[in-house]
Amino acid sequence: MKKLILSGFLVFSVFGLRAQNYQLHSVFIYSFARYIQWPADASAGDFRILVLGESPILPELNALAGKKKVGERTIQVTRINSVSELTKCNILFVPNDKSALLFDILAKLGDSPTLVVTEQAGLGTKGSNINFIQREGKLAFELNSNSLLKRKLKPSTELTRIAILI
Repeated sequence: MKKLILSGFLVFSVFGLRAQNYQLHSVFIYSFARYIQWPADASAGDFRILVLGESPILPELNALAGKKKVGERTIQVTRINSVSELTKCNILFVPNDKSALLFDILAKLGDSPTLVVTEQAGLGTKGSNINFIQREGKLAFELNSNSLLKRKLKPSTELTRIAILI
């Protein structure tokens, strides 16, 4: 199964799809969930994905959550409207129109083991853990190793091999 998901990553990386394909975004996020190791205290209960604000990724993540699990964990997708609603989660997706809130988000999260995924150019170097970008018309992602370490998250070598490391 891991080879199948990794193959999917490679196919999308090589052949690419438009950056606004949120079905593809959701597949990537699911793969991040499987290819990142969370500390023991963040590896129990439902696998929680929060989305800040309204985003076309919400129905895609909900559809995926209805069919898939992360290991034995049920995926729970929740929309939040503001940084003040941010609670314990495994992944936080920050859509482009909420990018200006990144510093507030990072301050609220502290060093909690939450994977912060963004989609605006430049946010990978500003503290986002994974940032979707367009490269040569294809969807790609940056991976910020230092910010992952701060959050005690460990990416697999398969994931770092296909990421743009920053």
